[in-house]
Amino acid sequence: MLNSNQNTCFCGLGKSYQECCEPIINGIQKATTAELLMRSRYSAYVTHQADYLVATTHVSKRSSHSKSEILNWATRNKWLQLEIIYVTEYTVEFKAYFLDSKRQQQIHHELSSFKLENGNWFYVDGEFI
Repeated sequence: MLNSNQNTCFCGLGKSYQECCEPIINGIQKATTAELLMRSRYSAYVTHQADYLVATTHVSKRSSHSKSEILNWATRNKWLQLEIIYVTEYTVEFKAYFLDSKRQQQIHHELSSFKLENGNWFYVDGEFI
């Protein structure tokens, strides 16, 4: 899953994956902001961590996000880059660049909403832009 030639984390913060998103995905550290949760969720797509993606989706929205669909989406595409456009306390606008199953370049541009509950951030929903 993790490319051994990958020197920096998939999320684009410039740290190594082991220092950046991996501890959040593995539950060793918490994402302390909506932006860090968004970045770790992107890295989870790249590394096919569907359990993490389900667990970090707000409980009110989990029924519309199946683990198998998430895993299919994550593995069907080759994730290239995450670009954070704009951040507020509870929203993150981003572009995720990827190659689809036909190896055509695509851009997933979304304004995502997040919620903080009991010290944990959760993805609520997103609006395509």
